[in-house]
Amino acid sequence: MPGSVPLALGLDTAGVQVPWYFRCPISLELMRDPVTVSTGQTYDRASIESWVATGNTTCPVTRSPLDRAFTLIPNHTLRRLIQDWCVAHRSLGVERIPTPKQPADPDLIRSLLAQCPALPPLRKLRALARDSDKNRLVMATHETRAALVDMAFGTNAGGEEVEAEAMAVLAMVGLGEAEAVEVVGRRERVARLGELLVGGEGAATTTATLECRVNAGAVVEAVAAVSGADARAVLGAAEGIMEGLVALVEEKAHARAVRVGIRGLFALCLAKENRPRAVAAGAAAALARRVAEGGGGAGEPERALAAVERLCRTEGGRDAVVAGAGGGAAAVCALVRAMSGRSAEHAAGALVAVVGGSEPLQVEAVRAGAMSQLLLMVQGGCSERAKRKAQHLLKLLRSAWPAADSIANSDDFLQPY
Repeated sequence: MPGSVPLALGLDTAGVQVPWYFRCPISLELMRDPVTVSTGQTYDRASIESWVATGNTTCPVTRSPLDRAFTLIPNHTLRRLIQDWCVAHRSLGVERIPTPKQPADPDLIRSLLAQCPALPPLRKLRALARDSDKNRLVMATHETRAALVDMAFGTNAGGEEVEAEAMAVLAMVGLGEAEAVEVVGRRERVARLGELLVGGEGAATTTATLECRVNAGAVVEAVAAVSGADARAVLGAAEGIMEGLVALVEEKAHARAVRVGIRGLFALCLAKENRPRAVAAGAAAALARRVAEGGGGAGEPERALAAVERLCRTEGGRDAVVAGAGGGAAAVCALVRAMSGRSAEHAAGALVAVVGGSEPLQVEAVRAGAMSQLLLMVQGGCSERAKRKAQHLLKLLRSAWPAADSIANSDDFLQPY
């Protein structure tokens, strides 16, 4: 609405005074989704969720402990009063707040789980998880995740369709540390993930084999993300897992597959033991191709480049990256293009490995514009670690700078790596 007033403190300055009981005690702004906590106090949902997410366990107003379940009860009466107030002040430019979509009822989640293992309740759970972040947050309890793990790996003998559906829900809800231990601590479950990732027995009987592979990859990434190096090494050594993730990265026409593959390889390559396995499985070449085609692809450039940097330091990894990107010059150009934003540090680190022993490739890096990008990194707001990598690369490329370039005679940025 032209000339409308934001629903915040600015209402007072616009000549519209917001009743104090319509304001959130935390943000002091007009509540859009009022909810009541266990102490009886009402807050805007976003504000109280942020309060708890930062580690607070007490009610901001009463300072009494909040219940461990952190139950939020929608205050529909107050929300309707706020909406009526907005409508009454429409002539002053106040917009009516929309009716928020409420998250799933925890009792409904428990009821659906009680009906499992069966396809209809699992499909309802999947629909709820797909519907919103709020629903996934409600579902992200140990009770729900543990039940999904059991069904996804056949503990409840629900059949292949039930297992596939449970795996799909688990891929969206994610796993905590306790559930990750239940997966990686059992050899048959790790082996099952490998089978599903390469489209083996069981996956082929579903109506969407690729979807089954992607969901298995998402579970591998979720387990690796919350586990330690030992657990990651177990996953990386399992037959089919590394190869399956590489195959997902190669699915250029399926953005989610590429994204899941990149995230999974990044998580597994945090463990040093997995890096030679990743190179042998073709991960270095596959990731380099994605970087060359668009900075990592599927919205994961930082993770793709971080994995490439680690694999470049592994035996055979540097050559695989160069080959995967289409040759030395193409690899250099791709990495120089990637030296911007949050990916700059990893791109610079990979570039060091690629051009380190090759004068022709160092010249290619200079021609591709590496110098200006590196100087921006050194002078800009990068981390100290990124600046050190940029300084080392500047020193490495110094001999390839054009003799006429005045910067070539400056030691301002050439500090030891």
